Amino acid sequence: MYSQSRGSSRSFSSRGSSSRGSSSRGFSSRSGSRSGVGRQKSFDPSHLVSKAPEQPQVAAPVYVPTNSFASFGLTEQLLRNITAHGYTDPTSIQDETIPALMANKDVIGLANTGTGKTAAFLIPLINKIYLDKNQRVLIVAPTRELAVQIEQEFRQFATGMRLFSALCIGGTSMYQQIQRLRQHPAVVIGTPGRLADLEQQRALDLHLFNNLVLDEVDQMVDMGFIRDVKHIVSQLPSPRQTLFFSATLPIELEQLTRQFLNNPIKISVKSRETSINIDQDIIKTNGRLKIDVLHEMLQLDEFSKVLVFLRTKRGTEKLAETLDKRGLIVASIHGNKSQNQRQRAIDSFKSNRVRILLATDVASRGLDIDNVTHVINFDLPESYEAYIHRIGRTGRADKKGIALTFVD
Repeated sequence: MYSQSRGSSRSFSSRGSSSRGSSSRGFSSRSGSRSGVGRQKSFDPSHLVSKAPEQPQVAAPVYVPTNSFASFGLTEQLLRNITAHGYTDPTSIQDETIPALMANKDVIGLANTGTGKTAAFLIPLINKIYLDKNQRVLIVAPTRELAVQIEQEFRQFATGMRLFSALCIGGTSMYQQIQRLRQHPAVVIGTPGRLADLEQQRALDLHLFNNLVLDEVDQMVDMGFIRDVKHIVSQLPSPRQTLFFSATLPIELEQLTRQFLNNPIKISVKSRETSINIDQDIIKTNGRLKIDVLHEMLQLDEFSKVLVFLRTKRGTEKLAETLDKRGLIVASIHGNKSQNQRQRAIDSFKSNRVRILLATDVASRGLDIDNVTHVINFDLPESYEAYIHRIGRTGRADKKGIALTFVD
C-alpha cells in the first residue's frame, strides 16, 4: 500500500512484514549492489527532505519583465513566430540576456533548468543572422537530446525566415550531416565529439562561424568533452560573439570563460535550486524488493506520466525488460541506444503513447516534456547537481510535480 509515513518519507509495506528501515533488496543496478564493492559515489537527498518545512511554501513573486518582445527591436516575422510559439512576456533570463546579445556583447548566463534560456539565445541570434547573411552560428550542447531540442526550437522561431540549420550529433548518419553542411546552413547545432570529427574530416569549417553558443558547459566538463570543446573554440575566428550558459560556475569553468570570452556580461537568474512546484519525498521499502514497490506505484492512476532514473545502461535495460514482462508498457533511453531509438522513445513519451520512460542521466538535462507527473529516482543520483537536474523534469511551466527517491 502506498502511504504517507512519518518523517517526510513515503512508505510501502508488504503484508505481514514488520521490518522497518531496512534496505531494499533484489533488483538493482550495479551501482546499488548489496555487497557494496565497487559502489559509485551517490547523493542521498533524505536529509534535505526531512528538513523541509511542514507548512505550505510561499509562492515566489511573479517576475515582472522590464522589456517586452516588441521592445527588443526584433523583426516582424520573428515577433510573429514568438507569439505563435506561445510566448507572451520574456522570462527573467530572456529579459536580461536578449538586450546584451542584441548589443553584440559576450554573455555568461547562469540559469536553472526550465527558465527559457534556449529562447534567450536563439531569439537574438536568429534576428542577427536574418539581418546579416555573413553571420553564422555554432551551438554546442553536451547531449544529443539537448541538441535535438535546440534545433526544434530554432525551426519554430525561424519559421518563414529562410534560415536553415544542420544537426550534427552521434548515433545518426555522418554522411547525411556532411551533405547538410555542404548547403552552408546559417546555424550548426551539435555535440562536441561529432563536431570535432566533422572538423577533422574537413566537412566542417569552424573558421566560418563568428557566433558561438556553449550550452550546459558544466555538463560538458563532467562528461569529459572539455578537450573537444577547447579544440573547437581554438579554430573559431576572433573577434566573435560568444555565449556561455551553465547551471553552475566552479573555478575550472571560470578559467574557461577567461579563455573563451571577451569582457563578458554575467547574468544570473538562479533564484532557487528547485522549483516550488515540486513535492520532494523519499521512498522506504521496509524490506520489500525495489522492483515490487515500483511496480505497485506505476499501477496507480496518479502516476500518469512517469520518468524513472537509473545509474547504469545495463540497469536501465534490465528494469525495462522486467517491467515489460509484468505487463507494463515502457520506453527507455540510454547510451547504448541508437539516436533513432532514443528519439522514438522520447516522442512516444511526449505524445502519451507511453506513460513510463526509463532513463540514465542522459535525460536529466535537455528534455523539455510537458506534464510529467512524477520523477522517480530508482537509483540514487551521483551528486546534488544530478539530483537537481533529474527532478527538474517535473513541476515545469507552473504545474505541480512529485519527485520520489528510493533510499536504503
